[in-house]
Amino acid sequence: MSRFLFVVPPLVGHINPAVGVAAELTARGHRSAWACADPALVRRLAGADATVFLCAGPALGSGGSERPPDLRGPEALKFLWERFLSPLAEEMAPGVTAAVGEFEPDVVVSDQQTLAGGLVAERLGVPWATSATTSAEFTDVLSGMPKVEQWLFERLAGLRNRVGDPAGTADPRFSPHLVLAFSTPEFVGPGARTGERIQYVGPSVADRPASSDFPWDWLDPARATVLVTLGTANTDVGERFLTECLTAARERADRTQTVIVDPAGVLGHTSGGPDGEDGKDILIVPSVPQLPLLERVDAVVCHAGHNTVCEALWHGVPLVVAPIRDDQPVVAGQVVAAGAGVRVRFGRVTAPKLGAAIDAVLHEPGHRLAASRVGTAFRAAGGASAAATHLEQLAGGAPAQEPRA
Repeated sequence: MSRFLFVVPPLVGHINPAVGVAAELTARGHRSAWACADPALVRRLAGADATVFLCAGPALGSGGSERPPDLRGPEALKFLWERFLSPLAEEMAPGVTAAVGEFEPDVVVSDQQTLAGGLVAERLGVPWATSATTSAEFTDVLSGMPKVEQWLFERLAGLRNRVGDPAGTADPRFSPHLVLAFSTPEFVGPGARTGERIQYVGPSVADRPASSDFPWDWLDPARATVLVTLGTANTDVGERFLTECLTAARERADRTQTVIVDPAGVLGHTSGGPDGEDGKDILIVPSVPQLPLLERVDAVVCHAGHNTVCEALWHGVPLVVAPIRDDQPVVAGQVVAAGAGVRVRFGRVTAPKLGAAIDAVLHEPGHRLAASRVGTAFRAAGGASAAATHLEQLAGGAPAQEPRA
């Protein structure tokens, strides 16, 4: 039996992939624990009995990390690092150090955005793996921005001096031992990072706790169903976009039914649902059981968040992607390059253009065929099971297997 410590940020999209891997390791007789600034969130996603070591750390979108909604490009990247990722690393480091001392893991599994995991593991001499929950880092997105790239390297060096081993050389975003990329080269596209340590395992799609109050009887299997979701971290900027989605859905109510996820209630409580003015055509809810719902939808409109994109493609569902910030433009570009969807501009798209994009992914067969091809590659990569096997090999001192061709 081996012990694995998962170091994760307080972000649903980064915890969920690790949940499937931890569950697979547990099923194989190993022990897993977590280090996070939000133990309640980990237990909600991983189960109430999860062992969680509390770390300090800011929450994205609170206090000084509240991002201006119109911040884009290099300035958005700089803001993310200065206001969230760097403070998160420094504040988590003592808690991660204590967790390693108490749990004595054989391997630390550090999310790519919780830099404290890799830095602390390197300092303490513990083997560590990177959990890479977005495919954006596997393309050379900064190659055309040398000043930004240099600024980032200097920031990483500063973090190593403060919380890691000053003599260390590893990039805390990419473990020298093992990098679990929850994607595939087929989706990342030409130029995808490769190497002996990088293992493309595909999405980690596993059962997760879900509420039982979704009105499944509302869905009409005879009609095309569209899911609209902006994830869990974009409620502050979604009102205009969701309003355009609602208008587009109403214009297609004679031939489609639409489920709109509206966690902040920006669309109001009377504009949709079984008893609302849109009746059986539009359902507006604060949350959905996304994985089982994806088995029954025909298209997804989203912000190009990596988890939502991969889960849709896993089910062979084509997408309309409207990236907002961070890695989302890169992921959206990968969707379009794969032929699995259509991209629209989040801040400017109108209901007619949005409707045309929805019609395209619903009725032009090439998008669905491409989504199915990507989904097949995802499933063949092995997901949580393959990730668990690579972690077992690292815990046992065996070298990682060669990456898939």
